[in-house]
Amino acid sequence: MAMAGPAEQTEVVQGGSPETASQRHALPVTRQSVTHKFQIMGHEGYLTIGLFDDGRPGEIFVKMSKEGSTLSGMVQAFTRAFSLALQYGLPLDEAVKRFKGMRFEPMGLTSNPDIPEALSIIDYVARFLEIHFCKATARA
Repeated sequence: MAMAGPAEQTEVVQGGSPETASQRHALPVTRQSVTHKFQIMGHEGYLTIGLFDDGRPGEIFVKMSKEGSTLSGMVQAFTRAFSLALQYGLPLDEAVKRFKGMRFEPMGLTSNPDIPEALSIIDYVARFLEIHFCKATARA
């Protein structure tokens, strides 16, 4: 790994040829984060967003109350893939556009007055990120 700055690491990953090499921008070992407790129709969870030094989200974790369940496992897989996509340069606005509005159980009323109803946990996470980290012009 080569140093990209005082705290951020850049990892070059080879994908078969030099033309397809990608750079992953890993978060600093010690980083700021935001943790948010939420509930969707009785399913309680915690959303933690690890931040790059400039305040951009670089990793996302969702801890659901029923560890070991299929729901918890699928949410962990989603957040791991989402985190890697952000670290490889996917703009947050693009990710939000793709995940916002996904509809599946559990869905319904939430504990968050800014997001009174969610179509799924994925929809909730995307909308939370949009409200707190996307530019105001991207929310339209």
